Amino acid sequence: MRPRIAVLGSIHMDYVISLDRIPRLGETLIGKGFKMTPGGKGANQAVAAARLGAEVYMIGRVGEDAIGDELIENLKKNGVRTDHVKRAKTHSGVALIFIDSSGNNIIGVAPGADYHISKDDVDEAFRDLGDRIDILLLQLEIPVEIVEYAIEKFSEKNVKILLNPAPYRPLSREVLSKIFIATPNEVELELMSGVKIAGDRDLIRAGRRVIEKFGIENLVVTLGGRGAMIITEKEERLIPAFKVKPIDTTGQETRLTEPWRSPCRWGGL
Repeated sequence: MRPRIAVLGSIHMDYVISLDRIPRLGETLIGKGFKMTPGGKGANQAVAAARLGAEVYMIGRVGEDAIGDELIENLKKNGVRTDHVKRAKTHSGVALIFIDSSGNNIIGVAPGADYHISKDDVDEAFRDLGDRIDILLLQLEIPVEIVEYAIEKFSEKNVKILLNPAPYRPLSREVLSKIFIATPNEVELELMSGVKIAGDRDLIRAGRRVIEKFGIENLVVTLGGRGAMIITEKEERLIPAFKVKPIDTTGQETRLTEPWRSPCRWGGL
């Protein structure tokens, strides 16, 4: 059976300008290229899961504008169900991104409709999907109180909760104790644990402290080009990344330098 996944989170459009270098404060540079790319951490999770073969339902909001039309169409084109993508009386979320020739970037986000997701939206999705889905995927580009409310609601049905705690904001211990898997990067893990990370020993110690402190069942700490470290109460395991040539670190484009073989499969750690 295909896993059934709901994603609650941000849906926005990325406006990307390519430059030789990042402008200094007050400086104007002529860019080498421009593109508009559907994004948002929530929509990205949904599209990735659908492309991997899951049955995916998106829960979120877009604006009453042409950008919202494009964002919904992109989700549908990628096999994501959009019955629970609602309209808000504001602009769709947008991100403005400058990328230099080395792949470095600076980003500004105007959330717009992403911050109009309500508890009523969660309740409606819960009534429809609470008994149907296996996993709820979340991030923190929508209001924290909505994330916490959704975790409380869907955990009542023993839905597995997966949280990407980015951009980092603290959640209550009661809510975090209901997380099956959290996927912080090293900076987010430092903020969650209070442990300064200078190497893998610190990484594992920080991960175990988060598990002990908050009751999260499993951590998958993302390490960029190194891959990811799985940390549980009893074990830790490094999953190496496959090699890519980084063209754009916002994820707009990458090129494999060796054949891709996924180290993961559905069914748990």
